[in-house]
Amino acid sequence: MRAVIQRVLEAAVAIDGRTISQIGPGLLVLLGIEEADDASDIEWLSAKTAKMRIFGDDDGKMNLSVTETGGEVLVVSQFTLHASTKKGNRPSFIRAAAPEHSEPLYEAFCSAMEREIGKPTGRGVFGGDMKISLVNNGPVTIVIDSRARE
Repeated sequence: MRAVIQRVLEAAVAIDGRTISQIGPGLLVLLGIEEADDASDIEWLSAKTAKMRIFGDDDGKMNLSVTETGGEVLVVSQFTLHASTKKGNRPSFIRAAAPEHSEPLYEAFCSAMEREIGKPTGRGVFGGDMKISLVNNGPVTIVIDSRARE
């Protein structure tokens, strides 16, 4: 399971010009799921994301987590995070999980994030043609892969 975590002042998901979900200060999480991912990846990655200290404290030092700041989280499924660009110019998505495997894991990750931060998590529309807008704060962008946790 791979996540691109962006510290944002605000973020929103729209489909056909209609806002589906939006958040204020917090984290936009782009989530890629591969066939090997399971519940252990969800638990590890959701806890790691919620506890990651990338928000400024009173001294401006990155010392606080989204949970400690009371920030919000928006999670968007993005299978292209598992693109292989090893050969040629067209990416291969062979490692990305099929929708029947990845959609339940995406929903479970969103639920796990809600438990971690103690509030509802904004969501994209799985498989939807979404337009994502954000104001990256910092900018701060972190990439985490559950396969590299050990």
